[in-house]
Amino acid sequence: MTDASPPPAINAVPLRHPWRWVAAVVILALLGLFIYGAATNEAYGWDTYVKYLFDQRISEAAFNTLQLTILAMVLALTLGVLLAVMRLSPNPVLKAVSWGYLWIFRGTPVYVQLVLWGLVPTIYANIQFGVPFGPSLFHLNLQALSVGFMLAVIGLGLNEAAYMAEIIRAGISSVPEGQSEASIALGMSWGMTVRRTVLPQAMRVIIPPTGNEFISMLKTASLVTAVPYSFELYGRARDIGVELFQPIPLLLVASTWYLAVTSVLMLGQYYLERYFARGASRKLTTKQLDVLAKAQTGEAHL
Repeated sequence: MTDASPPPAINAVPLRHPWRWVAAVVILALLGLFIYGAATNEAYGWDTYVKYLFDQRISEAAFNTLQLTILAMVLALTLGVLLAVMRLSPNPVLKAVSWGYLWIFRGTPVYVQLVLWGLVPTIYANIQFGVPFGPSLFHLNLQALSVGFMLAVIGLGLNEAAYMAEIIRAGISSVPEGQSEASIALGMSWGMTVRRTVLPQAMRVIIPPTGNEFISMLKTASLVTAVPYSFELYGRARDIGVELFQPIPLLLVASTWYLAVTSVLMLGQYYLERYFARGASRKLTTKQLDVLAKAQTGEAHL
């Protein structure tokens, strides 16, 4: 006769990790010392920081930076989709052109590209269109125009398009071909298949790196001083710091604005990722868990 009594409970004693608390105390102490040192160090110029944090010139420069980032990303997304389709095309010419574009713009530094775009008014001082060996129908003097902002958008957008093309291509390639075949078998057209089947699933792969590229673009916009265009956030803060002979507090002002805008963008990215991840999560809802528990209980009584 077997003993049906339950086994005695195990008195489990959790392991102690005193060194974790020691490390936490040391880190907090070092952080407190750094904050105290920064707060009492006159080189940081906290009075100047507070004075210029919401200065009109700084806020306008932050708006110009955000505008520059959005326009460059729109250009990058548009061109990136085109390049991704060309990479996936069976046409060898389109594949070669797309690969060559990615090779050039991913293989050279963005700062060098922006410098070259800034020299466009010098290289092409006058642009003319007309009849060969005949009258000129259109004439444009680039040196007489203020095209710094436009050249900055083009330079950033064309560079970013090379990276967005690979992100979009990877997203489209991640969708199994069976999804498209099933949609076509149900009578969907190619456009409806792409819109309702391929893109919604591809967006789960495309959105996270695209959000990271958008945030990175916001910070890369500080390089457009090479165009030159100095009305963005970093350029304006640098100019004011040079005028005041206090570059450190103005750099802290620019960093604060970058952190604020980046935080908003990261929040938007989080909600976008959650929206496009609907139906892909393995977590069950409370209602689904109740139904599963009832089903298992019913099987146990059979």
